[in-house]
Amino acid sequence: MAVQKGAEKWKTKQWFDVYAPKAISTEVIGSIPAADEKSVTGRIMKVSLNWITHNPNHAFATVGLKITNANGSVANTEVDYLAQQYSYLHSLVKRRADAVYTYDIVKDKEGNQITLKLLVTTRIKIAQRLKSAIRMAVHTFVVEYVSRMTREDFLKALVSNDLQSEATKKFGAIAPVAKVEIRKVEF
Repeated sequence: MAVQKGAEKWKTKQWFDVYAPKAISTEVIGSIPAADEKSVTGRIMKVSLNWITHNPNHAFATVGLKITNANGSVANTEVDYLAQQYSYLHSLVKRRADAVYTYDIVKDKEGNQITLKLLVTTRIKIAQRLKSAIRMAVHTFVVEYVSRMTREDFLKALVSNDLQSEATKKFGAIAPVAKVEIRKVEF
């Protein structure tokens, strides 16, 4: 009986256990096959944040984990991006309320560039000048907040909702803010 070429290739592959970044968790999040250690490095795994943290509040967040290195049968990762699902963000904007979208590129304590996209929802309709004031306040807040943290500390603040809760309190003086939520963070 003839053996297919693809079957032979598949049998030669080895499995690598993929670990989450230490800032989020230290558990194995999955296994992936590869021919060797070099072919694993650079891959990006898309995983639900809920899968890693076991927190139901993170059910709508998706994390892109980039494999940085592989050693033996272990593959270590770092966060490439963190994004919320559009359906979840869309459900936050209620009738007779407004949404303010922001886009900021900031640097952390170590000088790494971080792209941060936020959604600020209000309880009522607000004037355009208040939306502009919120965008400016978000920019100054984010630059100050991120610049005093390392990448790992910033990631912990995102996962524990410290950034979002502090921002909600801060922007409440400008307009009645219902919620500040992360749309996407790219590292």
